[in-house]
Amino acid sequence: MDWGYLDASLRPVATVRSGDSVTVSTISGSRAELPTRSDLPVLDRHRAVLDAVSPEMGPHILTGPIAVEGAQPGDSLEVRIEDIALIQRWGYNYTKPLLGALPERFPDRQLYHIDLDPETETGHCPWGTRLPLRPFFGVMAVAPDAAYGRVSTIQPREYGGNIDNRDLVPGSRLFLPVFTEGALFSVGDGHACQGDGEVNLTALETALEGRMTLILHKHRSLALPRATTADDFITMAFCPDLDVAATKALDTMIDAIVACHPITPNEAYALCSLACNLRITQIVDGNKGVHAALPRHLLPGVSDTEFVFGSGATAP
Repeated sequence: MDWGYLDASLRPVATVRSGDSVTVSTISGSRAELPTRSDLPVLDRHRAVLDAVSPEMGPHILTGPIAVEGAQPGDSLEVRIEDIALIQRWGYNYTKPLLGALPERFPDRQLYHIDLDPETETGHCPWGTRLPLRPFFGVMAVAPDAAYGRVSTIQPREYGGNIDNRDLVPGSRLFLPVFTEGALFSVGDGHACQGDGEVNLTALETALEGRMTLILHKHRSLALPRATTADDFITMAFCPDLDVAATKALDTMIDAIVACHPITPNEAYALCSLACNLRITQIVDGNKGVHAALPRHLLPGVSDTEFVFGSGATAP
């Protein structure tokens, strides 16, 4: 496990072939975020990692990296999210000084531990609210370009990373551009639930187990991550300026529609105004995120692969 960074020079902990499925478990939280209540036990593996690894650059403890045989720069990696499950009965949310969307109004550190009930799929907040749970991984990434060196997990970029997209639940597919040999896929930052925006800095952070299928798309490049869900086709963009992120996500969506459907750019622009939803993914990670979501039924007959790579593209 690596704590707080991504790096193309890291040695993989495992190597798989395209089409293989992997099961990963992730943990979240430093010693300062652990609960002290006896009825909220901390996983032994969590304590072992805290004893063995120190944070560097960012707060996220990552599982990986996992290499995919044959992956090279210019390819893309498809991550099919098959299943996600809670593996502990607590999570946490915190506000930190100088961070979050409203640092002037909320300047103090505030930590909440929240009970999780996997049987009813609810979280029980200390102030009485019961939250419906919808687990997903906040961080899914390939290694960045080697020229970047070691980078923080905090800011999402073209290689993915701290995307914090709450739509990436089981049944969804995430497509990431590849920048280094083997792709070097890492995952972490388990969230039991989150609102679009993640406004006070964190979601409901917790430990998760997930099963994913990794599929390599040779010689198919992307500029930014894309995704598909049961309901939507999704493009994403990241920038410190939220307006720029929004226009980039929209611009990419228009290009994707034109590439996979018999429609002009002007018609695609109109379609997006009529039916595409621009959602604020998160506004607290330096590079703010916006994802454009178009209901997939509006592009009848278009497959996931065709939406991502253009008309005529087929699954490998």
